[in-house]
Amino acid sequence: MAISHVGLSLISMIFLAASLVMLWFVILSGLTNTSPLNKTYFLRANTAGITGARPITQWTYFFICGDGNRDCGSAHPALPIGYAWDSDPSNAPEELVGGYGGDTTSFTYWYLWRFGTVFYLITLFFMVIAFFSSFLACCGRLGSALSGLVAGTALLFNTVAVSLMTATFVKMRNAFIAEDRDAQIGAWAFGFAWGSWAALLISTILFCLGRRSKNDAPRTARRGWGFRRKNTHSRKSYDGRRVKEEYV
Repeated sequence: MAISHVGLSLISMIFLAASLVMLWFVILSGLTNTSPLNKTYFLRANTAGITGARPITQWTYFFICGDGNRDCGSAHPALPIGYAWDSDPSNAPEELVGGYGGDTTSFTYWYLWRFGTVFYLITLFFMVIAFFSSFLACCGRLGSALSGLVAGTALLFNTVAVSLMTATFVKMRNAFIAEDRDAQIGAWAFGFAWGSWAALLISTILFCLGRRSKNDAPRTARRGWGFRRKNTHSRKSYDGRRVKEEYV
């Protein structure tokens, strides 16, 4: 059974709201000790013996924390991953250390995660606009088109953001493991990040589908059938009059 335009718009709004909530969980990770924020981190690694580092380090969006997202440092936008240790540290994976971020971070990781954090903020901006514009989607197809356009823009930036996040922290995990250090990806952060992306994708598709009314096709068919019936009746009437005139 076809779903009405308003029904599609409401379902789109639900998926968009879910995507927005999951994105907030990623960005606010490490802010408090409450669940799920205290379980949300991108990477957890054994950093014992690295100069200036905690025994266990967990990287979140704004913070570098200890075990359980406790003992967090100060919040920084576009946080360099090397702020987990001192400048020119010893015993740190060489791949991660370089001349950026006060001699704590290599060129690759400095720019990978810096652009990743920026794209997340741009995604958040467009998602908020898409959420408020989604109320217009319930009013008509033009509102659905506008919401779909804004949500599609957010999806584009979100795709880049989660891709950079995945590349950054998977490479970091591999670098720690290569140094015989335990390291693991944060299941909650990656789950929220990719879940937000999937929900945003579904919402964008539904907004685009909402541009079409469910009654468009049947209405066109009825108009076409009525037109044919009218023409047939006219031809019959005309032929009948012509026959009568010939007999007269």
